[in-house]
Amino acid sequence: MKAAIYGQTYQENAIEFLLELLDELKRENAEICIEEEFHQLYLSKGNKEKFTTFTSQSGLDASFDMFVSFGGDGTILRATTFVRDLGIPIVGVNTGRLGFLSTFKKEDVRKVVREFVSGEYSVVERSLVQLNTQALDEEFGELNFALNEITVSRKDTTSMITVETYLNDEYLTSYWADGLIISTPTGSTGYSLSCGGPVIVPTAKSLVLTPIAPHNLNARPLVISDDTVIRLKVSGREENHLVSLDSRIASLENGQEITIKKASFTIKMIEYTSESFLKTLRNKLLWGEDKRN
Repeated sequence: MKAAIYGQTYQENAIEFLLELLDELKRENAEICIEEEFHQLYLSKGNKEKFTTFTSQSGLDASFDMFVSFGGDGTILRATTFVRDLGIPIVGVNTGRLGFLSTFKKEDVRKVVREFVSGEYSVVERSLVQLNTQALDEEFGELNFALNEITVSRKDTTSMITVETYLNDEYLTSYWADGLIISTPTGSTGYSLSCGGPVIVPTAKSLVLTPIAPHNLNARPLVISDDTVIRLKVSGREENHLVSLDSRIASLENGQEITIKKASFTIKMIEYTSESFLKTLRNKLLWGEDKRN
């Protein structure tokens, strides 16, 4: 068994649960590899045992059985920039707050190993969206993909922007809004949900276009097939607008065309039998809390 481990260095409370995970992995004689900066945090807490490390550029390959992320959903989004197209299944241990991706409670961290070894899980492939815009190649490089969403939004202004939108070269509409979210099913429980978008099960072959605070009040979130090629062109009072891929963000001059489509690879997520997507929905959105149930 081979496991890679990653966490945010500012989440120092994760170390005590990391130690529990390491203990459980060593019981299984697992090969352990820890992200370099997270490993430094681990050593800074007085721990003497050293492990092999990896970075965003080296140390990982397709032979790993799991990639364990300590943090919230944002940490898993960053974890995808390490895993990329290697196909290593990711599981999240939630040391943050609300988590739809990072579903395991930190107190149950030992179960990550135990239930994996006993086969009480399935691997679910999550689709991604990819940005194809030469003007942003320097900013994003090979990390031109997003697990949750690609968003265009206003910059340096309180005025709305206009997002001219085409689907498979056919004009759809021009959104007058603070921005537009192109969300995957995975991202449907993130920013898109906060802006009134629908919840979509992770395995659906769909994308969602969700306007952010639209001024044209009849604009509603639109679910489309995930093989659709989306083209956007932004105009507004300022010269530039923002383009974000999950947590990575860049500025782009207005009027330049943005092309978005489904990425050519997927991210594999480990879904444990005890922590299913539907169970997460019930817990996080408090479904079933109505006393009539």
